[in-house]
Amino acid sequence: MEYATLGRSGLKVSQACLGTMNFGTDHPFAGCTEDEARRVVDAFLDAGGNVIDTADAYTGGQSEEIVGRAVAGRRDSVVLATKAFMPQGDGPNDIGLSRAHLTRALEASLRRLGTDHIDLYQCHQWDAATPIEETMATLDGFVRSGKVRYIGCSNFTAAQIVEARRAAERAGGTPFVSLQPQYSLVARAIEAEILPACERHGLGTLTYSPLANGVLTGRYARGAAPADSRIGRLRSSPLDMARRYAGDMLNERTLGIAAEVGAVAAELGAASAAVALAWVRARPGVTSVIVGPRDLEQLRGNLAGFALELPDEAAARLDEVSRATVLPPVTGMQVRHHAEVARAS
Repeated sequence: MEYATLGRSGLKVSQACLGTMNFGTDHPFAGCTEDEARRVVDAFLDAGGNVIDTADAYTGGQSEEIVGRAVAGRRDSVVLATKAFMPQGDGPNDIGLSRAHLTRALEASLRRLGTDHIDLYQCHQWDAATPIEETMATLDGFVRSGKVRYIGCSNFTAAQIVEARRAAERAGGTPFVSLQPQYSLVARAIEAEILPACERHGLGTLTYSPLANGVLTGRYARGAAPADSRIGRLRSSPLDMARRYAGDMLNERTLGIAAEVGAVAAELGAASAAVALAWVRARPGVTSVIVGPRDLEQLRGNLAGFALELPDEAAARLDEVSRATVLPPVTGMQVRHHAEVARAS
């Protein structure tokens, strides 16, 4: 296992990060029992991984509890990461990034994780209802108290990353050192603005959903999604947003990309999941890749992707077949070009 520094910090993290949204049995997207979760955690740490990511929203807090018990005997060797924002009750202050909510959320996560500090505390998403200055000041207080070592964010846009950075600078406080964005062969939009913003402002990345909810493993045939799969459950969800997301993840374009991944895998004698993970791992700007196995077998298959080196020709084929998802970055040259066109007209 290789390691890299997380953003503009001194924290060393493994290229593989263990995601734990599957830990627990009280959620339709979970299904990893505590005994199996402990085996997964032990195998991940034995393989050299050191980052474990969870959130207070995962399986109603059950994921944090399981993770806390699983790492209790090896806490000092683990970079323990969790997130806050999602609803923790029905009250108006039970959600978001306000000082009121974050303070309670941190104490609850510490209790569930059975630890006196969190190595990486992350904002699960942007909160438009709370001034970013309040959020950054609150997080800085957590760091100064010793309850949090580093802070990060998840699902922020490039503009939000810049706003947060400036808010921390104005207050002389602690800046974010990481972003957790979605990134895979079927979701490459972060290459346009977000990855450059991370590089400019000193954020490393912990990229999630590298297998596009299983699409890139070759599991799905055209026109069908197994009912027991995550996308199958999303398709039958009563929530419109969930059904739309399933449609975005499973269509002709994504299945075409998955087919090319499968072709490369067959040529290399590797699994499709390993090829998709190897592609993400090698991309510029990626610090660590989050894998979310439901059992020990899936973990072993995922870890193979961190040992696989894609030939240049194979990587180029994958780049090309997925390139349509990449938006061109906005640069000064483009702005000047548009201004010149406007003047000419």
